Amino acid sequence: MTRTESETVETDDGVRLWAARTGEGEPPLVLCHGGPGLWDMFTDVAATLADVTPVVRWDQRGCGRSERCAGPWTSERFVADLDAVRRHFGLDRMPLLGHSWGAQLALSYALARPERVSALVYVSGTGIGPDADWHPAFRENFLARLGEHPERLARWQELTNRPLLSEEEDRERAVLQWSIDFEDRERDLDHARRMADPWLGINAECGKALNEERKRTWGTPELYAACQSLYLPVTIIDGARDIRPRTAVDSLERALPRVRRVSLPDAGHLPWAEDPEGFGEAVAAAL
Repeated sequence: MTRTESETVETDDGVRLWAARTGEGEPPLVLCHGGPGLWDMFTDVAATLADVTPVVRWDQRGCGRSERCAGPWTSERFVADLDAVRRHFGLDRMPLLGHSWGAQLALSYALARPERVSALVYVSGTGIGPDADWHPAFRENFLARLGEHPERLARWQELTNRPLLSEEEDRERAVLQWSIDFEDRERDLDHARRMADPWLGINAECGKALNEERKRTWGTPELYAACQSLYLPVTIIDGARDIRPRTAVDSLERALPRVRRVSLPDAGHLPWAEDPEGFGEAVAAAL
């Protein structure tokens, strides 16, 4: 079994972040988890890539196993935290993989510090356009997908409308919500429960602040122009059955000068869970 060692990364403002390295060799692939407000769920990714590359995982500020703190909840701060992870592991340049919100964070880091990134793998992101490019369709698809099981939709709505939830109820709501991210409708709850084990609690304040920031700052001509000037090799990996419309990512693909795109036809939002072989091959080619 490949060994995983946990470490503590201290940021320049004194916040302690949980991090872990799996595998030997240099340089490791640094992973940025989704959310915002969640924690690293890349155990299966590390296993899938065990024969491809060592990996570094970390929990973002105020989330998961990292120190609880009062923020600040900004992309600029999270980019600085990612740079602290890079320095901690002694990396001059690093290949970088981000998933969902983590794909946005990884892209933001590459735009801010391109000299520190050797390759970028952008997984299941939503592009660089405004939220209007994807969120209304996602919301419609979400309710339709969850509505395939009326009892699940009713329970999710009940929990969502409650002002206060117990830890167990918060986990139950998340599992119901995450189940829509899988194309395999027979195993969707099993996949979602795996995401929630261990349950480390969602940082709702962090998530709300960073989502609001994206609404203000994403979809601008300046962002598009910055991506046009990013001369790093970028691989976009999509699960074709992701209920977030994949056309939203076209904006990023058009802007990047060095880009390759891989679509895994039978996978949803977490493509490594439903097509580990295809996902591993796509990452290996990117590296």
